[in-house]
Amino acid sequence: MSDIDISASLRKVLQSEVDEICRRHDRLWRGAPNGARANFAYTDLTGLVLAGRNLSDADFTGARMCGVDLSRATLDHAILFGVDLQEARLVSASLRRADLRGACLRGADLSGADLFESDLREGSIAAHDRIAGYRKIVHGVRATEATGVNMSGANLQRSKMSGVVALQADFSDAVMKDVKLVRANLKQANLAGADLAGADLSGADLQGANLRDAVLVGAHTQNWNIGNADMTGVLTDKPVGKSVSELPYGEMLSAHALWCETGGAQGWPSSFDGADLRSLKSIKGLNLTALSARGAVFYGLDMSGVQLQGARLDGADLRCCNLVGADLRGVRLTGARLSLADLRSAQLGPLYLGAERMLPANLSQTIAKKADFSSADLRRCDLREADLDRCNFTNAIVRDIDLTGAILTGIQGLRLLD
Repeated sequence: MSDIDISASLRKVLQSEVDEICRRHDRLWRGAPNGARANFAYTDLTGLVLAGRNLSDADFTGARMCGVDLSRATLDHAILFGVDLQEARLVSASLRRADLRGACLRGADLSGADLFESDLREGSIAAHDRIAGYRKIVHGVRATEATGVNMSGANLQRSKMSGVVALQADFSDAVMKDVKLVRANLKQANLAGADLAGADLSGADLQGANLRDAVLVGAHTQNWNIGNADMTGVLTDKPVGKSVSELPYGEMLSAHALWCETGGAQGWPSSFDGADLRSLKSIKGLNLTALSARGAVFYGLDMSGVQLQGARLDGADLRCCNLVGADLRGVRLTGARLSLADLRSAQLGPLYLGAERMLPANLSQTIAKKADFSSADLRRCDLREADLDRCNFTNAIVRDIDLTGAILTGIQGLRLLD
C-alpha cells in the first residue's frame, strides 16, 4: 500500500476559530442552546492553544497538532486517530478512554496525564484511489510512534499499547497496571518506579531500559528482551527477603497485636525488618503499636484502620497500600516508599508519650508521589526532602509541618496557613 502525504492539504485553523468551536462544544456539554460538537478532523492546529478546554468526545481524526498546547485539557473519549502530536504539550490532560490509535507522539509531553483505558495501538487511515487502490494517509514522512514521549507520572492503567514504538520514552513513576504492551518497542525507555502490575509485556523489547524499582507483580513477560536493562530493586512475584512461607508472619502479627492490646500480659513483640508481607493481603485494623518493620514490603496491602503508633518503618515499601484512617502518630517512615498510597483521614500527628515528651511523625526523604493525604492529620509532621509530587492534601491538617527541601510539583490542596 502506497502513501498519500496530506500535510499540505489540511485546512489551517486560526486561534479565534478554535476558541469559537470550543465555546460551542462547551455549550453542548452544558446543555445550553446553540451548542455543537467540536470537529477538528483533517485540520492543521499547529502551535495553537487549547489548554484547559473541555473537549470530551471531540473529533481530531487525521489532524496535525504539532506543538499544540492541551495542558489540563479534558479529552475523555476524544477521537485522536492518526493525529500528529509531535512536541505537543498535554501535561495533566485527561484522555480517559481516548482513541489515539496511529497517533504520532514523538517528543510530546504527557507527564501526569490520565490515559486510563486509552488506545495507543498501531493504526493508519486509508483512502481509496481508483488507480492505486487503497493508499495510506500520512503526515509527511513521519511514522506512527512515541519516541521520546514524556509520560512520567501518567496514568496508563488498562491502556492498549501493543506494538507501540516508544524508544527512549519516559514512563518513570507511571501507573501502568494491566497495560497491554505486547511486542512493544521500549528500547532504552525509562520505566523507573513504574507500576506494571499485571501488565502484558509478552515479546516486548526493553533492551537497555531503566526498570529500577519498577513493580512487575503478576506481569506477563514471556519472550521479552531485557538485555542490558537495569532491573535493580524490581518488585516481582518472587518474595523479597524472608517470605511468609519461611516464617509464620500471620501468627507473629497476631501475637504482636495481642501483646499491644494486653499491655504485654499476653503475646509477644516481633520484628519484621526486611520481611515480605504481601501474601497476607490484609492487616486491616490490627493494633501493631511500636512495630519494627524497617525495609519491609507491604506493597498493595489493606492496612485501613491499622494502629502503628511509634512504629519503625524506615525504608519500607508501602506503595499502593490502603492506609485509610490508619493511626500513624509518631511513626518513623524515613526513606520509605508511599507512592499511590491511600492515606485519607490517617493520623500522622505527634505521639504524646508524657506531659512534656512528644514524638512527631517522621516522613523525611519519603517518596510519596501521588499519595492521597486528603483529610489526614499531619500536624508537626517532618516532611523534609520528601518527594510529594502530585500528592493530594485537600482538607488535610498541616499546621507546623516541615517541608524543607520537599518536592511539591503538581501538589493539590496544600494550605500551610491551617
